[in-house]
Amino acid sequence: MKKLRQALFILVACGMLSSCATLFGGKVTEYQKTRPAAGEPQRELRIGAFIADLLIFWPSLAVDFATGAIYKPKAAASK
Repeated sequence: MKKLRQALFILVACGMLSSCATLFGGKVTEYQKTRPAAGEPQRELRIGAFIADLLIFWPSLAVDFATGAIYKPKAAASK
């Protein structure tokens, strides 16, 4: 029984840490970590990572939102 509990714990921990945007999204920028102030435009989501998180293991969305990795990085200013 104890080995089964340990195996389930490891499985759940691996699943929770496998959030798509955190693992495959690259370095999280300061723009992604910072909440927009009142009146500023909202940050855009990475739709692919959002859908993958929903389909694979939906609680991993909490990890992506907590780290800010689910948001798209700021677009470079074009001249």
